[in-house]
Amino acid sequence: MNELFAQLLTTAFLATFIRSVAPLLLTALGGLFSERSGVVNIALDGLIIFGALAGAVSTKVLEPSLGAAAPWVGWLVGMLVGGLIAWIHAVVSIKYRADQVISGTAINLLATGVPPVILTALYGSSTESPKVERALPLWGVGELRFSPPVFFAFLVVALTWYVLYRTPYGLRLRATGEQPGAAASMGVNVRRMRYSAVVLSGILGGTAGVFLSIGNLDSYVRNISAGMGFIALAALIFGQWKPLGVLGATVLFGFLQALSITLGGTNLLPPTLVTALPYLITIIALIFTGRANAPKAIGKPYEG
Repeated sequence: MNELFAQLLTTAFLATFIRSVAPLLLTALGGLFSERSGVVNIALDGLIIFGALAGAVSTKVLEPSLGAAAPWVGWLVGMLVGGLIAWIHAVVSIKYRADQVISGTAINLLATGVPPVILTALYGSSTESPKVERALPLWGVGELRFSPPVFFAFLVVALTWYVLYRTPYGLRLRATGEQPGAAASMGVNVRRMRYSAVVLSGILGGTAGVFLSIGNLDSYVRNISAGMGFIALAALIFGQWKPLGVLGATVLFGFLQALSITLGGTNLLPPTLVTALPYLITIIALIFTGRANAPKAIGKPYEG
């Protein structure tokens, strides 16, 4: 036990902890925008995967011509692809009023089947892309060096809070998710608000994927998200759909993920229990949280 505490007090653990929090935070904040507008988004895991794939592949393709600028363009491509996939979910859910859970599930299923096809066609391997020569740069000191999406993740918390509670857009967004009919009577374009919020969730989810593929690693690998989108969704619910609540929840779940990585190198707990620890705590947290403070119109198609 003393050995474990010693490891938790190291900069290496702190670095692992921060790297675990960042993609969860980006994805959960993206989900916050979508669900605050009234659109359920369980496609978060798929958005991460598509963003990670697009970021890695585009960076590899652009390296010969763009050099050090390639990963930055790869980040942009990952964001755009994440936004595009989220837009598809928005069209199905908002325009055609399809079941939002089924639509999100379909995107997650596509994210398990499409990447192997693309990778096989491009590289002859269904499990990973070639390593990029230039991933996103690392900023910081010593072991506490992180790629730009990590810093961006924590900046987005403040931006989300400000946008949600201090801007007309945030007021309209919250009204759209609570009482879309009343919002429409005040001149708010409910469908446009929902489209923008869902696409924004894709942009942030795609950024989380870019971090995983070229910000933390140097290639796309199969199952790169490891269910992170579902943990982010749980953090969103646990955080009561509020920016600071989401930050606290992702810090908790990120700590558990970092702890599982640290415990994986010890014999203090069975390996299977160590691997399952973040998911077990996630389930327990959801049991005690429920959906008490969910936006009132969440999951309900707008008929106006």
